[in-house]
Amino acid sequence: MTDDLLYEERLSSNRTTLLFLVLMALFALLMGWRVLAVRFDALAVVFLGLAGFFLFYVVNYRTLVIRLDAESLALNFGLFTWKVPGDNIVDCRLDSIPLFMRMGGAGIHFMMIRKRYRASFNFLQYPRVVIALRKKAGPVQDISFSTRRPDEVIHLIEAMRKPKSRVTDMES
Repeated sequence: MTDDLLYEERLSSNRTTLLFLVLMALFALLMGWRVLAVRFDALAVVFLGLAGFFLFYVVNYRTLVIRLDAESLALNFGLFTWKVPGDNIVDCRLDSIPLFMRMGGAGIHFMMIRKRYRASFNFLQYPRVVIALRKKAGPVQDISFSTRRPDEVIHLIEAMRKPKSRVTDMES
């Protein structure tokens, strides 16, 4: 852990977890029905795969952890972590995107917004902050993430990315 931690938030969504649990159970039941009605065939394998996929979502996308220290922003969603050095953040603002893009799902998503490729770490019911990267991370130019306190996060990121003033001793 860093001594210079400026902000930490743990974000979760019971609604999102319930949605993923329902989808997992639905596909597990469909797989069971298919095996009993016909046999373990390709469609049963597809249902099993989808049940496994949503089980992974239940476990992995339970909690988004946002950590901001004096040097970087780190987003952690289960197995996946994205760390952005403060000097690679060129802009930070409240995310405003079309409704159909905003409601595109919970978890980690990649999408094109205003001709910029974006990674999004989100839950649907919370506001999002978007940061623009000075230097791309692969094809990613922007990163957005959900937070309960977007104004505070924006203020802290803006303060972190400002150059530190240096005091020098002048000899007479």
